[in-house]
Amino acid sequence: MSFSFGQPTRPRRPNLTPMIDVVFLLLVFFMLASRFGTDMILPLDLAGSGAGGYSGPPRLVDIRPDGLALNGVPIAEGELASRLSTLADTAQDAIVLRARDGAELQRVIDAMELLRAGGFEQFVMVE
Repeated sequence: MSFSFGQPTRPRRPNLTPMIDVVFLLLVFFMLASRFGTDMILPLDLAGSGAGGYSGPPRLVDIRPDGLALNGVPIAEGELASRLSTLADTAQDAIVLRARDGAELQRVIDAMELLRAGGFEQFVMVE
């Protein structure tokens, strides 16, 4: 006596349609959530990189969370460019920037923009 359980069935393939839908939804989400555009580039030379010799009087700008200092003397932001112009021979003379006391990067960028508005173009960043 032999038993028959009916015709053998083929193994079912998994349905990939829901998985493909999820992948496309994730793709659309990350495309819409990402930021498109160019990033800002900071044109800074690093101290000791040999990009040219330093000459003239010291021009060290300390950038602190609560203000700026020129050669160790606190200075108002509006006076920085005019005081530096007396220390620099040309606008291409290097201005040394140093972040102090946990100053944020945005403070450094603000100081650079302030100096650019005053006509200075060459900056060197030190620790």
